[in-house]
Amino acid sequence: MAKTPADKWKDAIVKYRKQCQNILKLSDSIRYAGVINAYGRTLTGIIKPDLKPLLKSEQVKNEFFIISTLMSLRKETIGTVGILEHVILQHQNVTIVILQKKDVTFYVSIDRKEKGIEPIISSIKKII
Repeated sequence: MAKTPADKWKDAIVKYRKQCQNILKLSDSIRYAGVINAYGRTLTGIIKPDLKPLLKSEQVKNEFFIISTLMSLRKETIGTVGILEHVILQHQNVTIVILQKKDVTFYVSIDRKEKGIEPIISSIKKII
């Protein structure tokens, strides 16, 4: 029996959720792992238990919209500069790592105290 589009959608969300759970397991320094679509909508996202979110709901919407717009605009330069590996946004309190896979964007927040994020990024790439 062929899967309906709704079944395929549910399967994709379950897959993204498991990937986010696996990303959170990589390090105690990872605060949040989520997946957003090309329009900045959250497909799934998990904040580490017992942590208070840094952003309010409206701030999160704006952040994800900005990131999705950036990722969409970057697609035009792939032919010239190559495929985007990852983006690191260094803030005072957290480091944000952004990775793209097909038409979705993985958004991972890491505590700024974590010094060696390259191994974490490498492990995230293996998960996604």
